[in-house]
Amino acid sequence: MADRPWAVDNLWITSFWILRRFRRILTCRILKQDDIEYAIENTQVILAPARQIATFGNTSFEFHLISELMDRVDQVRIRTGRIEAERPKILSPEYFHRMMLEGFGEKAQEYVERLREDARQIAVLRYGFQFRKSGVTEETVSATLQSVIDRTRRAVERAGDPNGAIIQGVDEAWEVCLLKFTIEMIERSAGENIGDFKRRGLI
Repeated sequence: MADRPWAVDNLWITSFWILRRFRRILTCRILKQDDIEYAIENTQVILAPARQIATFGNTSFEFHLISELMDRVDQVRIRTGRIEAERPKILSPEYFHRMMLEGFGEKAQEYVERLREDARQIAVLRYGFQFRKSGVTEETVSATLQSVIDRTRRAVERAGDPNGAIIQGVDEAWEVCLLKFTIEMIERSAGENIGDFKRRGLI
């Protein structure tokens, strides 16, 4: 099967939308809901990129995702790759309304209509990410988790890459950990992105 990128878009900063998108993206993986929630809870961004998601262009982040092997003591896997954040897009209130209605029944209509009115007063941005598993390198080392984290951090800081990130996660569900990282990047970047759009009179 040809390697295809997964894409994350329409990531609203609420737990409801996050879990909804997780389920859609991970349907091809044999992961139970408990596994997904465990990975979310046990993902920690050790070193966040100095740069945020650019407002008017794509941004490429290099990640180092570090996880302990569950079946072996002091065996740690390091996955290194790149994830591309696409330029944020402004959604119209009507598009936002259609997205909110997707998958809901009639009982939700009244509530969604109220949200539709609120959406006219706020800016809603759409974020997208592209990532290919074929671009990820893996290395397994015999060491403690903390020593691997410390060594990787020193290497990233020495390289001086403002787009470098270190993530501590769960080995089996590492893609979920990467998704959580993208959501945290959106949370960090959204305020500045909206400010840039406002300064240009786009919202």
